[in-house]
Amino acid sequence: MFVPDSSLVEDPVAAAARRRPDHPALITPGSALTWAELDARVDAAARRLVMLARPGERVAIVLGNSIDFVVTYYGVLRAGRVAVPLNPGYTADELDHVITDCRAAVVVAEEQARPKLRSSTPPCVPPDLGTATGDLPEVAAEDLAVLLYTSGTSGRPKGAMLTHAALAANHEQLDAIEPPVVGPDDVVLLAMPLFHAYGLNTGLGTVAHHAATGVLIDRFDPAASLSVIAERAVTVTVGVPGMYAAWSRQPSVGTALSSVRTAVCGAAPLTPAESARFAVATGKTILIGYGLTETAPVLTTTAVSDRGKAGSIGRPLPGVSLRLRTSAGDVLWEDGTASADEDLAELDLAIEDTAGTDPGEIVVRGANLFSGYWPDGTGGPDPDGWWPTGDIAYADGDGDLRLVDRIGELILVNGFNVYPAEIERVLDAHPAVAESAVVGLPDDEAGQRPHAYVVAALDPAPTPAELQVYCAGHLARFKLPSIELVRELPHSAIGKVRKGEL
Repeated sequence: MFVPDSSLVEDPVAAAARRRPDHPALITPGSALTWAELDARVDAAARRLVMLARPGERVAIVLGNSIDFVVTYYGVLRAGRVAVPLNPGYTADELDHVITDCRAAVVVAEEQARPKLRSSTPPCVPPDLGTATGDLPEVAAEDLAVLLYTSGTSGRPKGAMLTHAALAANHEQLDAIEPPVVGPDDVVLLAMPLFHAYGLNTGLGTVAHHAATGVLIDRFDPAASLSVIAERAVTVTVGVPGMYAAWSRQPSVGTALSSVRTAVCGAAPLTPAESARFAVATGKTILIGYGLTETAPVLTTTAVSDRGKAGSIGRPLPGVSLRLRTSAGDVLWEDGTASADEDLAELDLAIEDTAGTDPGEIVVRGANLFSGYWPDGTGGPDPDGWWPTGDIAYADGDGDLRLVDRIGELILVNGFNVYPAEIERVLDAHPAVAESAVVGLPDDEAGQRPHAYVVAALDPAPTPAELQVYCAGHLARFKLPSIELVRELPHSAIGKVRKGEL
């Protein structure tokens, strides 16, 4: 049903079904749904959910990348309840913490996850919600839509509160990019976990926003996913560095990705070496994006600057204001758009003196920002709408941003700043290193010292002494790490190293 009142939500699935009822919406290995069919299932789920939870109550969703997840998620939103997507791979303790913290009224869980739900958990129902006749409420744009729990580098995860308006704003900001990154005729690979902001809104949300087609993959396998891409003629891939690195090493990658028009990478830094390897293997450029759960999630992209620049995270999306707080003062990117020459001229004036700027914290403002952390909104944007990301970056000679590190991971050695990412880049460039992660350890003399955990790529592995000699040729003495060889590093579901565990 069309909603003319701008204060109310225009349901993205209902809107897609109205525009393109017979267009394929979702494809899985075993089934496919049109937008009209998906809309009907979402409606049935929503009418059942209004019987299970009161308006504004939280519904925990413990499902993999499946049609059931999509139906449940959009059913929760249509019912005016709050979706809390959770990783089905969480342990019983992790599930219990989040379900208790958000005070979920009901849990929708897949069969494999149900044994991990404790007896104190709220009622658990299967994803097949059946049919019901509950009346659906009007949903306001500023109502809370989703709680996304951020993993962080230490401590318990916190729930970022995102409204319907914030989720929609990120799509409107991306829509202002020319040429478009995604359009209605695209077939989008949905291999990123849907419980993560990147997979949920940049992936699934974009498909619904454009009434495009999404191809769901629940478990990423390089060879199998390439077969799906080729079979379904996928035109847009939404992935993380590990996916592109794995694909570029597959002998069939060039042929399998021949239909791909746009390759998007986010969630973690993509090294220039891996970007180059992918380009050689496929002849395609990867668009780099940067964002956070709290920003729904995209803030910057190379799609608005130089689409082929390795190591850059580009510039802010149209509608996103960004400040770089450096020791010499703020550098500002204010609502620049990439669709008109006069706007580009204004943007260039704003950044013309940024070449070689000192690293500074990224602070942002935009309609896509969260409303603070659950339950009371603490830690959200300030009264003027600005929110510090905790990420450090600098502007290069072209005015494009380059990430340096997280403030919380900064290591202070005798008062000097040491960025773990700088040391990791050096170690990862060594041919015998598969992966590395650097953390700060207490040191009686220097205050802190960098310590590197290294996974070897060759057998026999290099010795720590050999790697230290190598580092000494690329790093100042105070940045040299102690080195520990390990078999593997702990990773999150989207491939980030869990430094808190290290």
